[in-house]
Amino acid sequence: MRDELIPGTLNVGHTPPTIAQAIIYITVIAVDRTTLALLIGASVLGAWLGAGIVSRWERRRVQRGMAAALVVTAAFILLRMTGIFPDGGDALALRGLPLVLGVLGNALLGALMTLGIGLYAPCMAMVSLLGMNPVAAFPIMMGSCAFLMPVASIRFLKAGRYDRAAVVGLALGGIPAVLLAAFLVKSLPLDAVRALVVIVIGYTAATLWRDARRESGLVRPPSPSVADVA
Repeated sequence: MRDELIPGTLNVGHTPPTIAQAIIYITVIAVDRTTLALLIGASVLGAWLGAGIVSRWERRRVQRGMAAALVVTAAFILLRMTGIFPDGGDALALRGLPLVLGVLGNALLGALMTLGIGLYAPCMAMVSLLGMNPVAAFPIMMGSCAFLMPVASIRFLKAGRYDRAAVVGLALGGIPAVLLAAFLVKSLPLDAVRALVVIVIGYTAATLWRDARRESGLVRPPSPSVADVA
């Protein structure tokens, strides 16, 4: 596949599984509907209104800043898991100031999508820091991307910048996979979910830092690889 077709192929091919997983997670995981709707709406609004602003930011600095923030967040989650730091992370709803912070945070994450900064790991981190049950992050982040990705995919479809065979494979393979993942996550103990969140956040932080170094020319870029869409 030609390199220029990869972004469009990933966006178009992963849109059906992303919509499917959003519906599944919203159905099987009980999260306050007001909190869910406001955070999802904020991400879409952020992607729309913030695109022009965020697109002018220096991508390398944003990547480094996000990587550092994710490392700090993972440390806080680990401290909570070990009992050194008060837990307080079982809420399924946000009210008052935490809700305002959540809306503003998810709007920023939606805007950062225009820079290619993934939403999943930062959203997991934000939800955990705001004191919510880490499981609540799944319907929030899946729902956010389910509304964002179709908009991005339309542009690639109109331009014809995607590989049709690969799109069909991603769509057909992705939907059964998200069915399995949804019920697996729902059945995991809370500590296991928190451990999973720490792993995802740590991996994402390392990837962002590596990409920032690559873009600054400090390391030699490897051969092209498939990038994260979320």
